[in-house]
Amino acid sequence: MRIHFLLLALCCFAPAAVDAQSVPPNAKLRFEVLVPSTLSERPLDGHIMLGISKDNKQEPRYQLREEEAQSAQFFGLDVDQLAPGAAATIDGSTLGYPIISLDQLPAGDYYVQAVLNIYQTYHRADGHTVKLPPDMGEGQQWYEKPGNLMSKPKQVHIDARTGGTIRIELTEKIPPVEAPKDTQYVKHFRIQSKLLSDFWGTPMYLGAIVVLPQGFDDHPKAHYPLLIDHGHFPSDFHSFRTEPPTPEMTGGERRRAEYQYKLYQDWTWGRLPKFLLLQIQHANPYYDDSYAVNSANLGPYGDAILKELIPEVEKRFRGIGQSWARALTGGSTGGWEAIADQVFYPDDFNGTWGFCPDPIDFRGYQIVNIYQDKNAFWDEGPFGRVPRAEMRRPDGRLLAVMEPSVRREEVMGTHGRSTEQWGIWQAVFSPAGTDGYPKPIWDPKTGVIDSSVADYWKEHYDLNHIMQRDWEKLGPKLAGKLHITVGDEDTWYLNNAVHMVQDFLDSAKNEYRVGTFEYGYRQPHCYAGGGNISAAESIATMYQRILPQVAEHMKNSAPKGADMSWEY
Repeated sequence: MRIHFLLLALCCFAPAAVDAQSVPPNAKLRFEVLVPSTLSERPLDGHIMLGISKDNKQEPRYQLREEEAQSAQFFGLDVDQLAPGAAATIDGSTLGYPIISLDQLPAGDYYVQAVLNIYQTYHRADGHTVKLPPDMGEGQQWYEKPGNLMSKPKQVHIDARTGGTIRIELTEKIPPVEAPKDTQYVKHFRIQSKLLSDFWGTPMYLGAIVVLPQGFDDHPKAHYPLLIDHGHFPSDFHSFRTEPPTPEMTGGERRRAEYQYKLYQDWTWGRLPKFLLLQIQHANPYYDDSYAVNSANLGPYGDAILKELIPEVEKRFRGIGQSWARALTGGSTGGWEAIADQVFYPDDFNGTWGFCPDPIDFRGYQIVNIYQDKNAFWDEGPFGRVPRAEMRRPDGRLLAVMEPSVRREEVMGTHGRSTEQWGIWQAVFSPAGTDGYPKPIWDPKTGVIDSSVADYWKEHYDLNHIMQRDWEKLGPKLAGKLHITVGDEDTWYLNNAVHMVQDFLDSAKNEYRVGTFEYGYRQPHCYAGGGNISAAESIATMYQRILPQVAEHMKNSAPKGADMSWEY
């Protein structure tokens, strides 16, 4: 153990791979990225991502990883009004991940590629003007966003000691996304949201993927309850497999295919309760998902989904349209949303089944307690400090720590515009800053936590605190409605916050029996129950597990004379 810490100390204080001072300023290594007039006749706002990889198994744009040791090298640069033919310069002062500076890049042969994530200017109803990347139907993936400009990968020799200029021209435009097609059971539509359009000052849309129950066409007078499955941007419904696994499939791929095929069989043969199943497309300028609540920075997504989209789904597809016949589920991001919507809209939903939820108590904001800790990056004492963990395997091996994880997102976009995890949490939970962008919960360079922002988060989005604060009103409305499942070795330590919520809900002093809890032994993120089935496989069985539970709960809590035409 002592040898380990000695080696770590030596690594931390080792000299950089290149002594930047030994290279003449005019000879230092830099990249110049240009947009030709053939692809754009007007100046562009946006963010350049320069990827540098050691291999070409994938294009560099696909090799950015949260697992620091597995990631290609990236540098990020904001550009404002970049004129056609003008060069944007990436040099030793440009922030990088995993290596911080281009001056530190070891000499060698690399594959390089640049992508310009184009921003749009929004004039919001709150008076702020901001520049952000619009979603173009791909779910906020900058490396696949239609309309973004990029270069073809090329191999170059790089040596920071000899310096020089490497020019990269963005010659390609990413094509549009092909819209999914309706099938007998899966339908797609989208609506323009007045609430969101008014907030953003431009047309904004919500999409719906609706899975119809067996017998929908044969029972035209039947009406159905609604199960809302929250989560990351769904391009289509991917839990069905209409054909059995192929012979060449093996291992986990085969087991997942088997579960997906079984779900399709169970659903289409009527072995499962007859529900409308809804997945929502609510990608926005900050992320692939809005977190389904009202927010100072994203606008009234909670109200838009509840008051505009859900009624339209129920109208088009014969939903019962009453709160007793609506339930929520989801995992990870969707797990938080499913729980949050039940808490924020307790009279509009009749139960939530949340899996591996994002932090539902900010004392367990992954591994950070935002109320007591002074620094998100380091656990500091009077003489030493230890880096805070960010990502792990179930056996305890660390995959990432906090400072590089946050820096990675800064490389992807400043002012919280990474369209990644830290960025969206900050966008949803924070007040708007004076510049119109989300007020940071911590300094992205130092990790120092802003206690005033933490206080705002606590009162507006800390679900455990809000339940305790408003328990006299919420307790009776939530009775029997919260069901939470998580792996006890969650990859991002999300089980910690779940335990904190259970401590409150299961307290002997709490007269309301509100929640049930299930912990997967030695299971990582995305564990969705089912004994020792792996996390990836258990997702495919989630509907089979919970639909009978949801149906039974609805029947037991339905008002007298409720519409039960869906039971055929």
